[in-house]
Amino acid sequence: MSTTSSTGTTGSTSGSTRPAGADSLRSSRRSRVVWLLVVVGVLACVAVSSLVLGSRQVGWGDIVAGVTGHDTTIAEAAVAKRVPRTVLAMVVGAALGLAGAAMQGVTRNPLADPGILGVNMGASLAVVTGIAWFGLSGAQSFTWVAITGAAVTAVFVYAVASMGRGGPTPLKLALAGTATTAAFSSFITAVVLPRGDIADSVRSWQIGGVGGATFDRILPVVPFLVVGLLVSVVSARGLNSLALGDDVAAGLGERVAIARGSAALGAVVLCGAATALAGPIGFVGLVLPHVCRLLVGIDHRWLLPFSALTGACLLTVADVVGRVVARPGELDVGIITAIIGAPFFIYIVRRQKVRAL
Repeated sequence: MSTTSSTGTTGSTSGSTRPAGADSLRSSRRSRVVWLLVVVGVLACVAVSSLVLGSRQVGWGDIVAGVTGHDTTIAEAAVAKRVPRTVLAMVVGAALGLAGAAMQGVTRNPLADPGILGVNMGASLAVVTGIAWFGLSGAQSFTWVAITGAAVTAVFVYAVASMGRGGPTPLKLALAGTATTAAFSSFITAVVLPRGDIADSVRSWQIGGVGGATFDRILPVVPFLVVGLLVSVVSARGLNSLALGDDVAAGLGERVAIARGSAALGAVVLCGAATALAGPIGFVGLVLPHVCRLLVGIDHRWLLPFSALTGACLLTVADVVGRVVARPGELDVGIITAIIGAPFFIYIVRRQKVRAL
């Protein structure tokens, strides 16, 4: 009698446990889908706001006309100029958000960001050197050089942080990246100072901005962004394994070097392309992956796309804010993202004490 009762109880418990786990999984998936719809809706609203708000007031008729290519009035022409600017902000923001999430996964470093690790500044130095010394011009040429500079800088920072005991800890990576950024910034100044003919344009580009965007400038870089996006997204499963530690990942059959290298390659391509388009914009890749983990968890199959979408939202909002607060002028998005990101960086350092992810 007791045996039957025990067996029945065990079976009942087992039967009730499985549905509970399945319900939890469905609930988690449903929550992620809901957040996905919310973020897509926010991005759509932000895109419309970017077309509406600026130094000149426009109406819905002007917006429709400007988006469809008509620019017979000043208001319609203003909207027509905002269209590629909005697209550029969304594209660059998505690239930086995705690159930041991938870098944090590769290094298991909560402080990883293309700006903090010096990758953006390395890309910037390569482009400025190409302009000043080799007469470089054109978005596609900028992109190849920027990606090369970003890759060399990423390897250099990781090598420096790997010296000594403990390997490339989060703190050592942040310090190596910060020192590299400061050094490269000085090199850029040294390259630009003797060249008065390029000083103004380079100085404005160095801040990071999306003003003056055109589709002729964006389209040549799109293939690089697509390649970086695909490589990063395909690396999501490998990043999930790396999050368990290299030994565990290898035990699960993951090729650690290939997983880390492919994710890093995708991030470097995205950083180089984004920097070639808009200059070295910082903190986007630092802030958003942390926010997205609160929404969708640590699964990189969800985290990477969410980081891209929220990155597009953040940079577009930063561009709109920069246009509104400084009318009739504007503040570059690099200034706005620094105002948002610097306090967040300090918060992460103090709250998490830069422990590994």
